[in-house]
Amino acid sequence: MKLTKNKLKSMIRMIKMTLDQEIGCEDCYDQLHQFAEMELQNKSPEKALPRVKEHLERCGNCRQEYEALLEAIEASAELTE
Repeated sequence: MKLTKNKLKSMIRMIKMTLDQEIGCEDCYDQLHQFAEMELQNKSPEKALPRVKEHLERCGNCRQEYEALLEAIEASAELTE
């Protein structure tokens, strides 16, 4: 991997954004359904599960999983109506 100036700046920015207490992808994934359900019920999941929110802001893979989960829950709800 060639380390360009832009890549280095990006890495430094990501390091600065690191928090003392973060969760990893596995822990985030374990809580995604609860977070999504709260979101769809307008129950402020970011207050109840702030580490999940922070992880979703930083991790594109988990964010994609979350968005797909939201779509699936919404589609399922439409089928049961």
